[in-house]
Amino acid sequence: MVTIPEYYAGKNVLITGATGFMGKVLLEKLLRSCPGVKSVYVMVRSKAGQSPQTRITEMINCKLFEKVQEEQPDFAEKIIAVSSDLVLPELDLSKDDQSILAEKIHVVFHCAATIRFNEALKDAMQLNVLATQKMLALAHRMKHLEVFLHVSTAYANCNRELIEEVVYPPAVDYRKLIDSLDWMDDELVSALTPKLLGERPNTYTYTKALAEYMVQQEAGDLNVAIIRPSIVGASWKEPFPGWIDNFNGPSGIFIAAGKGILRTMRASNDAVADLVPVDVVINATVAAAWYSGSQTHSRPRNLLVYNCTTGGINPFHWGEVEHHVISTFKRNPLEQAFRRPNVNLTSNHLINQYWIAVSHKAPAFLYDLYLRLIGREPRMMKTITRLHKAMMVLEYFTSHSWVWNNDNLSMLMAQLSLEDKKVFNFDVRQLHWAEYMENYCMGTKKYVLNEELSGLPAARKHLNKLRNIRYTFNTVLVVLIWRVFIARSQMARNIWYFVGDSGGPLVCPKSS
Repeated sequence: MVTIPEYYAGKNVLITGATGFMGKVLLEKLLRSCPGVKSVYVMVRSKAGQSPQTRITEMINCKLFEKVQEEQPDFAEKIIAVSSDLVLPELDLSKDDQSILAEKIHVVFHCAATIRFNEALKDAMQLNVLATQKMLALAHRMKHLEVFLHVSTAYANCNRELIEEVVYPPAVDYRKLIDSLDWMDDELVSALTPKLLGERPNTYTYTKALAEYMVQQEAGDLNVAIIRPSIVGASWKEPFPGWIDNFNGPSGIFIAAGKGILRTMRASNDAVADLVPVDVVINATVAAAWYSGSQTHSRPRNLLVYNCTTGGINPFHWGEVEHHVISTFKRNPLEQAFRRPNVNLTSNHLINQYWIAVSHKAPAFLYDLYLRLIGREPRMMKTITRLHKAMMVLEYFTSHSWVWNNDNLSMLMAQLSLEDKKVFNFDVRQLHWAEYMENYCMGTKKYVLNEELSGLPAARKHLNKLRNIRYTFNTVLVVLIWRVFIARSQMARNIWYFVGDSGGPLVCPKSS
């Protein structure tokens, strides 16, 4: 078999979702590690008055692309922006662009999706199912297509405890559901949604499962593969450790913990945190397309599904996540922290609600009151409200564990040459979690919050100040409570006088 870079040499690749987190890393990886790739077409819609080409130009002018810029100064010439909107008829592609893609594309990476867990069902269906259906229709017109790779999620079938590398048929026919949603009003769809979701927690996992089944049913003679990553986190090694560019998923939670805003979270300490670095997912994705594309004559009849997860291979638990996040941010604090980092994980709903009231809402209310008194706009309660919404979305995933089968991923790894195993490494057995989590947390500081490391001394000083304030407040509070207690209790007064009078009588004798 040819190596991965040899396979992609001279090929034209099409990527959807290239402006998203995973799409950017995929684009960078292909251009850097497969320098012989001919062109990479990226389907992008106009946004906020910016043309697709302008959006791509701005996107590649960031730190993620610095390494490929050094190695291949002309890399941007290979990127071709195609104006498209996946929710519009015929993907909003011009006739000319449809013809070009039909004539030239060899490999399709369909990464685009809505990752909002609580998206309205109609919108989630449009972006995750119907857009995929349109992409398949376009793929059927591509004369030289060798592989169509669909990016799903390991949680598509989270209503099962054991998730194998197969496509599971849904309880509802997706065609009938599409037809029904077309005439239903929003109120009726909202009422119907919980019944459709069943044991699944949100519309994201539900529609991703429907999309998988739809891909299987409508692939026809196309060579299709599906990759299912779990919770995608910051980069492990490529193009450098700790790259992350958004607040999605655990990143926003980590930042909130580092800022001292998040103090309690409903999670099981022993539940497996199935984090997977983004470069692991992308390396596996590029390799999966290579394997299916280069096996056109001897490929399996069934489409290959790859569970790209870590829990069964190199397990890491939410209690350990909390420990490493707090430890990292205490040593390397975020600037202008609200309180010192400290998070309490509990699986008990009532205990969690108590700590939310005591550690989240009460301090936020007092801080907003302080801001009002000094004539500033109160903001902390709004921040806490947004944080709670994000936490509620993640609660299901931080309180459960799953078992994923990874046989296909292991098979894929075994097919790689020694050189490809180095360049396209997705062996998570080598992942050292403590080091990864430190890089992840530092990545949120550097690349999401844009905080310079030169500001660390001042941040540490601020954290020490917060510690002193906390100690002073706690001391004053204990003394006040004790004094109140003394005023009401004869026994407490006796103890107080005994301590103060070093061995004097506990009580004055009564006169006879």
